[in-house]
Amino acid sequence: MEARRGEVAGIDSASVTQWFRENIEGAEPPLRFEIIPGGHSNLTYRVGDRAGNVFVLRRPPLGAVVATAHDMAREHRIIAALGPTPVPVPPALGLCEDNGVNDAPFYVMRFVEGSVLVNAGDVERDFPGPERDRIGESVIDVLADLHCVDPDAVGLGDLGRREAYLQRQLRRWRTQWEKTRTRELPLMDEVHQALGQHCPPQNGAAIVHGDYRLGNAITGADGRIAAVLDWELCTLGDPLADLGYLLNNWAAQGEVGPTTRGAALSPSMAGGFPDRAQMVERYARRTGAEVRNVAFYRAFQYWRLGAIVEGVMSRYLKGVMAGEADTDSMRLQVEELAVAARSMIEEL
Repeated sequence: MEARRGEVAGIDSASVTQWFRENIEGAEPPLRFEIIPGGHSNLTYRVGDRAGNVFVLRRPPLGAVVATAHDMAREHRIIAALGPTPVPVPPALGLCEDNGVNDAPFYVMRFVEGSVLVNAGDVERDFPGPERDRIGESVIDVLADLHCVDPDAVGLGDLGRREAYLQRQLRRWRTQWEKTRTRELPLMDEVHQALGQHCPPQNGAAIVHGDYRLGNAITGADGRIAAVLDWELCTLGDPLADLGYLLNNWAAQGEVGPTTRGAALSPSMAGGFPDRAQMVERYARRTGAEVRNVAFYRAFQYWRLGAIVEGVMSRYLKGVMAGEADTDSMRLQVEELAVAARSMIEEL
């Protein structure tokens, strides 16, 4: 959807405003739409109204996308189901599946106040003091709470298959890599093969976020997680996959690695946070999980993130994402992620 003069790309303001009027209780047009920068997959907009209400609208990228990768109804269903649980999510307000309204499905949720901590600079700006230790504790506690939710009890028991999670993920992201890669990178294929040979037994089945990190959460002024965002990769499976991903993104101050650039920067590099060992210990204590194979999950998540970043880069190169991105940096990050995955495998 090309933006007309005065319009925001991806939003038909007249049509969406009418939908709000009919479907979102309390919304008082006229509405103001503003894209929230920083997302690399689905597009996110801040929506303000005449009464001072603030909402958030999510829709798929502009143009063609990989099938099933941007399912708005599924994402809306997940946050609506988790609303009554201890897992903090934005309140889900409405879902539009009629492409005639805005060229693609979208959903609306309540805006949650707080900080999105994408990198160390965000932490230094918003949390200069001792709150950082509390942030780390809250991040791991919320992850533990998510993994303790019974999927059947909240109506998400059919969200995905529970068994053979790692094997299915390896197939899925290998297919994603093949469909979206922009060049040959043999190391990604080598790591995929090695991961398949070292898969540990699955550590139970839980609701898995799929992209769990500080940059996909809103941190309240009290240093606690106020809302977890970006549920598009959520499914059922091995909960240690989320832990491995979080640990990769939990770099120490001064650490050099693939999370110092690109799509998954490490806010913890600001210092003052619990270290990885403390995070693992707290998670194990709260969930009772066996965590001795965590190095495998870290290797898997480095490789998987490489496939994800390659796909993001491909969409930017095709021009189906709003705004611009440093695709040269993304290309280098994919290579660094493959190297990091191989290094973790060598430690198994």
